[in-house]
Amino acid sequence: MDISETARRSGVPASTLRYYQKMGLIRAISPEGERRHFAADVLDQLALIALGQAGGLSLDEIRSMLSPGGEPQVDRAMLLTRADEIDATVRRLQAMSKGLRHVAECPAASHAECPTFQRWLKAATAEKLKSPR
Repeated sequence: MDISETARRSGVPASTLRYYQKMGLIRAISPEGERRHFAADVLDQLALIALGQAGGLSLDEIRSMLSPGGEPQVDRAMLLTRADEIDATVRRLQAMSKGLRHVAECPAASHAECPTFQRWLKAATAEKLKSPR
């Protein structure tokens, strides 16, 4: 299928398809200099790329897990590391949600009088001081 059909069926713009080809993520089956044509399995490759990006993988990381023919060669260790990072992000976001809810519902007359709020302020300040800038 030509590049416009591939773009229409995949929802990926033609410019992105050309970029993915340049990056080595997909390959055209047409001779160089002619209108780009892709094999039907490029749609599966594009879905895999989208899945990897949704999981927070960079295009370089995704490319490293594709064989020259486009079949996945999963780096399980990298995926487990990424899953651990996502889990840590989820925990941080859940803690932030809990803190925001507390602040919104705190019965103290002033947040400056709320011991829980004060602990969170100190923890946030300590965390900020540890973070590299």
